[in-house]
Amino acid sequence: MANRLAQETSPYLLQHAHNPVDWYPWGPEALAAAREADRPILLSIGYSACHWCHVMERESFEDEQTAAVMNANFVNIKVDREERPDLDGIYMQAVQTMTGSGGWPMTVFLTPDGAPFFGGTYFPPSDRHNLPAFSRVLHAIADAWRTRRQEVVESGAQLRQHLQQNLQPQRSPGALDGHLLEAAARGLIAQYEPQFGGFGGAPKFPQPMAIDFLLRCWRRFGDERAKQIAVHTLEQMARGGLYDHLGGGFHRYSTDAEWLVPHFEKMLYDNAQLARAYLSGYQATGNAYFREIVEQVLGYLLRDMADPSGGFYSTEDADSEGEEGKFYVWTPDELRDLLGEEDARLVGAFYDVTPHGNFEHGTSILHMSATPEQVASRLGVPDTELLRALERARQVLFEARARRLRPGRDEKILAAWNGMLLRALAEAGSVLGRADVLQAATRCAEFLLGQMRRPDGALLRTWKPGHQARLNGYLEDHANVADGLVALYEATFERRWLAAAVDLADQILARFGDPDAGGFFDTSSDHETLIARPKDIFDNATPSGNAVAADVLLRLSVLVGRPEYRRAAQGVLEVVREPMARYPLGFARSLAALDFFLSEPKEIAVVGAPAAPDTQALLGVVYSTYLPNKVVAGLAPGQRPDLPLLEGREPRNGHATAYVCAHYVCQAPTTDPAELRAQLEAA
Repeated sequence: MANRLAQETSPYLLQHAHNPVDWYPWGPEALAAAREADRPILLSIGYSACHWCHVMERESFEDEQTAAVMNANFVNIKVDREERPDLDGIYMQAVQTMTGSGGWPMTVFLTPDGAPFFGGTYFPPSDRHNLPAFSRVLHAIADAWRTRRQEVVESGAQLRQHLQQNLQPQRSPGALDGHLLEAAARGLIAQYEPQFGGFGGAPKFPQPMAIDFLLRCWRRFGDERAKQIAVHTLEQMARGGLYDHLGGGFHRYSTDAEWLVPHFEKMLYDNAQLARAYLSGYQATGNAYFREIVEQVLGYLLRDMADPSGGFYSTEDADSEGEEGKFYVWTPDELRDLLGEEDARLVGAFYDVTPHGNFEHGTSILHMSATPEQVASRLGVPDTELLRALERARQVLFEARARRLRPGRDEKILAAWNGMLLRALAEAGSVLGRADVLQAATRCAEFLLGQMRRPDGALLRTWKPGHQARLNGYLEDHANVADGLVALYEATFERRWLAAAVDLADQILARFGDPDAGGFFDTSSDHETLIARPKDIFDNATPSGNAVAADVLLRLSVLVGRPEYRRAAQGVLEVVREPMARYPLGFARSLAALDFFLSEPKEIAVVGAPAAPDTQALLGVVYSTYLPNKVVAGLAPGQRPDLPLLEGREPRNGHATAYVCAHYVCQAPTTDPAELRAQLEAA
């Protein structure tokens, strides 16, 4: 028999629709049931690509005896954290306060009015590794509710008060200046791991926002060490097992310090951000390998994660056939069967596929243990012979892998994550000269604005093929989609994208702003009332909505001449001023926004027929230059100059012309790409 989750659209909730647990989705019905039955709430939060979420389901939620205890003593609510980041953020903070750590699956016990009083993450079916058995936890909580009710309620009330204070940070006094950037850079460089790149030890996560900040420090301060760290980290991640060398795209994180053994789930937000990081690396260095990685990552997303509607799916699981990573690993015998003896020898040596293996059950994760030149020398073959063998093998192995059982795919489409990819597609299409990528960006924007908006213009959070979009959009949805639309305007100069970005910026100010303490709440003013109204300022795997809002408001302020946008962004930066210098890994996107705030951004106007060769030559210079603090506007012949940057701008002598200004000072108009490059690269 199906439970109430069978009516949901979230793949994660649907995975639990046939559990014997009497699950509710979060909503008025569940909360009313808890009040009427006078029972505590068992809140379970996870997501579809979460390996240990699947484990806990198999061990506990599919077990009839465990389900009977849950049903007899609790109102059980299942939440997809990707659909409801507000609930996840509130109750994760509660679990971290109670236990000192957090993660998923998250298990939280609440009073009927939503106050948390006990929580944890994964609980095993029997006592294990200092973790109590889930059944023992259930009986203990049920007994406490029956026999020590007042103590439980008071504990929940105290934690509620703590959350209300901690989830709403205030402005911190002090100046916003370059010393904050310098202190953050020193702190970030101190965390660099020099052998394999990245920051800290195992498990090691890709940090695309930190890489972006380091490249900005190189540009601002001339800090070659910052650039070297960014480049080394990009190289090492792409060489490791973290990267899918056959299909493109990055896995979630590495379980070791050398990027070899990943947690195999693939997330849209990781790949969107990493595509931008490698694109910036390509602009800053001209390294063709970084360009290749960008194109492969986007190729993966366009091939495997794109919905015909124009939006992009959320995740691919780590598991297939009940085993993590099974889809991605190889043995020497498989290589020989598919490639023949000699190519298998060459390819196996290059990608470290050995009889012993580097993963479970004697299998190997493909990774680049050395450069092609080093491997060819070791094997005693010419470089060209190895490279030809690799080129032949990649297609053969990719096609063979495609016949395996694929990991599950979470096909819900989230506005925020699609906004992140929209910016990556728009920027990559421009920098790489890829019309197909720009077309994908346009389709994505049309989908977001056509399918994921309410009649009043506010965004909705989630959409799934065959269903209507639903759930109020959060700050991160509005900020990331606006961010992507600005990038798409700068790539195409189509006014509709800029107008839509301005509309969303106005929504952010009107519906999410905190005029008293500065910054923005995660939830809108018309959102359901929860035990706290969170204001997240910390960058996790995705940037905080506040950081993205500050970034896009600053860029829009320059583009459209709206000083109130800059003031609102400044309010965000004042809230994060104190922690971002001390904890740069947790505030790298805010630091990028501060870098823009403190800069004299290049204001670039290009006047000319968009498709004309002379216009394209100028735009090629604009897009190929690593210039993180810039805005770009375009004016075609006969078009009305309806932006401040375009007023009085005309082509010179019938040729496409570029105008570069900064801080109320303009360079001489130029029709020469070389002169334009010199103007852009000038301090």
